[in-house]
Amino acid sequence: MSTVIPIRAESSAQNAGCTDVVPLVERGQREVFCGLTGIIWLHRKIQDAFFLVVGSRTCAHLIQSAAGVMIFAEPRFGTAIIDERDLAGLADVHEELDRVVAQLLARRPDIRLLFLVGSCPSEVIKLDLSRAAERQNQIHHPAVRVLNYSGSGIETTFTQGEDACLAAMVPGLPSLKDAGEAAKQLMVVGTLADVVEDQMRSLLEQMGVQVNFFPPRNSQTMPAVGPHTRFLLAQPFLADTARALQSRGAQHLPAPFPLGVEGTTAWLQAAATEMDVAPQVFEQVTAAPRQRAEKALTVQRQMLQDQQIFFFPDSQLEIPLARFVHRELGMQLVEVGTPYLHRQHMAAELALLPAGTRISEGQDVDRQLERCIADAPDLVVCGLGLANPLEAQGITTKWAIELVFTPIQGYEQAADLAGLFSRPLKRRLKLAA
Repeated sequence: MSTVIPIRAESSAQNAGCTDVVPLVERGQREVFCGLTGIIWLHRKIQDAFFLVVGSRTCAHLIQSAAGVMIFAEPRFGTAIIDERDLAGLADVHEELDRVVAQLLARRPDIRLLFLVGSCPSEVIKLDLSRAAERQNQIHHPAVRVLNYSGSGIETTFTQGEDACLAAMVPGLPSLKDAGEAAKQLMVVGTLADVVEDQMRSLLEQMGVQVNFFPPRNSQTMPAVGPHTRFLLAQPFLADTARALQSRGAQHLPAPFPLGVEGTTAWLQAAATEMDVAPQVFEQVTAAPRQRAEKALTVQRQMLQDQQIFFFPDSQLEIPLARFVHRELGMQLVEVGTPYLHRQHMAAELALLPAGTRISEGQDVDRQLERCIADAPDLVVCGLGLANPLEAQGITTKWAIELVFTPIQGYEQAADLAGLFSRPLKRRLKLAA
């Protein structure tokens, strides 16, 4: 085994929307990224953590290419490569992994949290990384805490890598003591860009609400959790993490996701209502940024109004994005595909979609391509593997991965989010001129 270290909302009562939708369920060939991709934003967030992928050279190339970093940049991720000696049984894989971890920690004494990340190759050869993580904890604790999770893309969509990572961290979160802790505590769950986190914290603190973010920027400042914890999901793909937090007694606050003016306002309102913020305080704090965002969106709406859009399933962001582009930008929804439809987490979003929206769950890529080409939408949001074939058919595309890698949550990012949809259409017009 060798090592590579590269680097305003309507209520559902007013608008039933698609709450009772029966989705088109498809099970066939899928086009998705690998779950290891989540490391690209996770390693930037938790600044004293390291993500050691146990996989192949393909895994190493994927992560470094996705991250766009150079080998001397000292990033907080790397790959322990399973080579021919490991596969042939000529070397003890666990001993080799112990050696690689020891070398890594000796070289990088700043590491305080180490993730052993499973991949397709390590799962195919049945390498037990949970046992390896327990063994490494015995060796390196308390200086370093070692956890494991699966980033394999065999059965999952790529954003579930973050879900698996955060879910693995929940059992180790400190406990909120029942006695003397009567006040409710707010937690925002899901990886946000630092600039977005700072904006959300500022708005909530101006309302008098103290908030913790999970994951934190430093593994030594993990938020406590218990029956007094109330949590908001910042990302729609955190089903396992939500269940893990609920098993610790935390309560989920249902809300639309903070995309666009409407979603951000409703998301903040859910927190404000639960934390007993006076309506006039909420209005005073949110009025200025909300008005700025609404003004900025008017420019983008001129390009996007009445344009037809088709979403292929990719990241589980599709339903909140569809709500945003339809209600705030005036786009017409042709089909909204999602890898998985979590009805509880999506209830508020589904209620805001127009009745009769075609929603698909899962994917049979050939059938979906046929529907897309027949519908001839103005814009298609899809993965990289489908973009070129669709462009060859004369259909304008937007790479779905950009909607994950770009800060898009909150008021200040609303116009940037809209711009991700308008730019491909502007490009088409320039090319046609």
